[in-house]
Amino acid sequence: MLGICSMSLLIVGLDTTIVNVALPAIHSSFHASLSELQWTIDAYTLVLASLLMLAGSTADRLGRRRVFQTGLVVFSLGSLLSALAPSLELLIAARVLQAIGGAMLNPVALSIVRNVFDDPRERAHAIGVWGAVFGISMALGPVLGGALVDSVGWRAVFIVNVPVGILAIVLTALLVPESRAPHPRRIDPVGQVLVIVALASLTYAIIEGPETGWLSGEILGLFALALATFATLVAYELRREEP
Repeated sequence: MLGICSMSLLIVGLDTTIVNVALPAIHSSFHASLSELQWTIDAYTLVLASLLMLAGSTADRLGRRRVFQTGLVVFSLGSLLSALAPSLELLIAARVLQAIGGAMLNPVALSIVRNVFDDPRERAHAIGVWGAVFGISMALGPVLGGALVDSVGWRAVFIVNVPVGILAIVLTALLVPESRAPHPRRIDPVGQVLVIVALASLTYAIIEGPETGWLSGEILGLFALALATFATLVAYELRREEP
């Protein structure tokens, strides 16, 4: 059980750092600008961070195993499409799909671990192992990515996720019990939209600022939008019964 959850965390963590070393090879394939290349990383990170809360609350309502399996399927499909992408635009779109799947894995895997291990000592040990795997995956990403790019090519950094994902899907179906929260939190669509808008506008401004100009109207407007949205989010959540 812990191995399955750790397996999902490993591939999600790997994809946070493994793509960095593949950027020069991706640049050679698509002749992209620096900001365009940056989006292959930040589109993944942005979407992943934006959807974590929504994925967790959805799993509490619909079933953790169901959402976890869906995340594995979506992440594996996104990885396959990333490996096959014929253009940078389609690569970025596939990375977004990867991130949508990845958002269904990390928080849900932690909920599964907490639900399966009833003994506090065993639970603490399991969560410690789970967290250590994430740290290992972040450190392993550049090393594994460099080896794959040098020996096979940049597409291999994505295709490596597919067999791991398929194995995790099968093992989840066989070994992971279904569970739901007895009193699930309400889904917060307004708060979720505000989080996405705030993070997206801030990320876009930071990436495009060096090329467009930090004092350009577009970049200043995006920073203002991010600040206003964050302020609105805080004010809105403080008024909710379940922020």
